[in-house]
Amino acid sequence: MTTAVCFAVLCLRLYLERRSVLRNAARIPVRVAVTGTRGKSTVTRMIAAALREAGFSVLAKTTGSRAVIIRPDGREEEMARRGRPSILEQKGILREAAGLGVRAAVVEMMSIRPEYLAVESGRILSPQYLVITNVRLDHREEMGQTKPEIARSLASAIRSGMTVFLPEAERHPEFERTAERAGARIVLIENPKDGSLFDEDKRLAEAVASHLGVSAAAALCGIAAAAPDFGSLKAWQAELGRSQATWTLVSAFAANEPESSRLILAHLRGRHIPDGRPLIGLLNFRADRGDRTEQWLEAHREGFFSGFRGLYGIGAHVHSLRVRKKSVQPPRLIPIPDRLPLSVMEKIAAAESGGGVVIGLGNIGGMGEALVEYWQKIGRPYAL
Repeated sequence: MTTAVCFAVLCLRLYLERRSVLRNAARIPVRVAVTGTRGKSTVTRMIAAALREAGFSVLAKTTGSRAVIIRPDGREEEMARRGRPSILEQKGILREAAGLGVRAAVVEMMSIRPEYLAVESGRILSPQYLVITNVRLDHREEMGQTKPEIARSLASAIRSGMTVFLPEAERHPEFERTAERAGARIVLIENPKDGSLFDEDKRLAEAVASHLGVSAAAALCGIAAAAPDFGSLKAWQAELGRSQATWTLVSAFAANEPESSRLILAHLRGRHIPDGRPLIGLLNFRADRGDRTEQWLEAHREGFFSGFRGLYGIGAHVHSLRVRKKSVQPPRLIPIPDRLPLSVMEKIAAAESGGGVVIGLGNIGGMGEALVEYWQKIGRPYAL
């Protein structure tokens, strides 16, 4: 075929694909997309559960710690991926939702870069409702170095005519300017007063459900029954080491960056960690998140881990930490190059005798996921 013919065939295929995506979206009466820095998976699950409780047929998808499809009956299926994650898989979710004839699709957005957010929202998901959970300093290489820059990136998901749900505490001018230009409506959610760490997530889910005609009682019942994400804040108790001392093992890996992790620590210290129990930090680093590694080293220098008895680093970059660890204040960061959760925990238990509270931070990917699976296997669930 000539170049002109090849180009014409390509254009036709793109046109037909675009029509198919639009047709599938149009067959789903209610489309909700969730973006933000933290809490996307949790809020997606809560909204879907609230709608399900009210009798909606709902297909939901989360892409946080693990990519999961939540069926209309509440069953969960982990997505099998071929190759790297791509926003193009959202087309398959729309196709499946349309094929099932569901009334609502609730989808966690995948994009980080603003140009991809714009495509995912405007040309694939076409949501009438957008939830922005929060704006925090993460993915700085892709989204920006400051909160206003990150808010501007997230605002790329705002499209014409949609309703945007946003916590009042995250009322950045970038959202309001973009919404005004697009003709979108922003619904501000009142900040919780003296509430728990997750009250803001619940309020967002309740607000979306209420907007869609769900009673407060049904929404609260559904939210309470929502299954937690694999990466959600969890804890176990287990006996470790030769002394078989009792340890509390806390997975806060999925908080990722220091700001969200600091909120979790405040929540734990206020409610769940008795005074006097030593804290041990376990930082997991990812090879593809060098910016996050720098954030954590900076947080260490600024005293994030003051009050911790010990601090250990696992995963990528741990060898380079040997060079930097002497330049920061106590507790010094001790690298553990082991790749097996059992070996990691044996070394910590041997070095920190008498038990305590291990708090996993940094990243859920790689060693973080492996440790959570190991803690689930050896530990007894501990309510947080």
